[in-house]
Amino acid sequence: MTTASAFPQDFLWGVASAGHQVEGSNLNSDTWFLEHLPGSMFSEPSGDAVDHYHRYRQDIALIADLGFTSYRFSIEWARIEPEEGLFSRAELDHYRRMLEACHEHGLTPVVTFHHFTSPRWLLALGGWEGPRTAELFARYCDRVMAHMGDLIGVACTLNEPNLPWLLESFGIGGVAPENRGSVPVWAAAAERLGVDASTVAPFQFCSTEAGFDVKLAAHRAGTAAIKAHRPDLLVGWTLANSDIQSIDGGEELAESVRRGVNERFLEASRGDDFVGIQTYGRTVYGPDGHAPAPEGVPTNQIGEEIYPQALEATIREAHRIAGLPVIVTENGLATEDDTQRVDYLKAAVECVASCLDDGIDVRGYIAWTAFDNFEWVFGYGPKFGLIAVDRETQERTPKESAHWLGRQAQVRTSQAEDAEVSRAPQPA
Repeated sequence: MTTASAFPQDFLWGVASAGHQVEGSNLNSDTWFLEHLPGSMFSEPSGDAVDHYHRYRQDIALIADLGFTSYRFSIEWARIEPEEGLFSRAELDHYRRMLEACHEHGLTPVVTFHHFTSPRWLLALGGWEGPRTAELFARYCDRVMAHMGDLIGVACTLNEPNLPWLLESFGIGGVAPENRGSVPVWAAAAERLGVDASTVAPFQFCSTEAGFDVKLAAHRAGTAAIKAHRPDLLVGWTLANSDIQSIDGGEELAESVRRGVNERFLEASRGDDFVGIQTYGRTVYGPDGHAPAPEGVPTNQIGEEIYPQALEATIREAHRIAGLPVIVTENGLATEDDTQRVDYLKAAVECVASCLDDGIDVRGYIAWTAFDNFEWVFGYGPKFGLIAVDRETQERTPKESAHWLGRQAQVRTSQAEDAEVSRAPQPA
């Protein structure tokens, strides 16, 4: 057991959400567009989600009341720039009010500028392989910063740009541009957009080398645009880094995935202010590819092994390769059994503490997710939330996991403050 004082006084204890997953009716986004196509990979549409767009004030108050010190959320490019070059003052004002609400309740806002979803019009321009995407993203970041940058606590440019490469190692996605027309959903998207199917490249499903180059260029251009307004603001991106392991016969594949998914993105992070690490478990490779969870081990709702100790491995990997401060910007468990979630969070917090004890600069632990919400292709089935939501009434009910982690935030912050006072020079 670590000492409580391992956690710094200004450590961020939080929960996270993403705009499209909680706001509802994100009509101008490429994800809404894909949800409603024939052959969609989404099991159901997002619809009203949990109506966070209209209920953010009570939601932010609830997060603060539970004891958290930070809230990570995303702003929706598709709302702010619904058509190319048309920026909505009303939507910019909306997100500024969200930031103001965070400050009113003592929460440090960690803002993600792009969390998977893009404007539909960007998809028609080549999406995340398009030659103009980096400059367009930077322009959007500039508009956001001009309107509300003074209120942002930490800035994340892109969420999980490396995820498509991890999914490709599972045999999901990875369709070459020249073959996209043979996939019904991409063919339908191309027809409705009036473009060639080879150019349909949404962020979540883009794992080409051109996609890597565009995402990295967008991250760097977006960072520059943010820093132009706030040189002092911490800026980084957040990475989907699994603890990559192997069994006999899978060593070569595991090393290839580790290199392509984790290491090259960590290397690309050098020079940033921090790197966000988002880990849910380990990924094991054998001679036949991705190995399923071992028989008899506890699994989450998606059938993945429950393995919270993966977080320590990915924090240490990030520290070793990127050499940057780390913020755990997502970590959590999909389960209906909240006692499992509490146990998972306890183990994860100890992973962070172990890294802190060894001198690794970890600045925060932000759990995924604040609310049971829309989990992309899985729809509303997986329950990651620390707060339950009745989607008929939109009633929020905090789970024991929310109370437990909120108490940790308060107790550990108080102990860190006491330790700081005890270290201060005493009057003679």
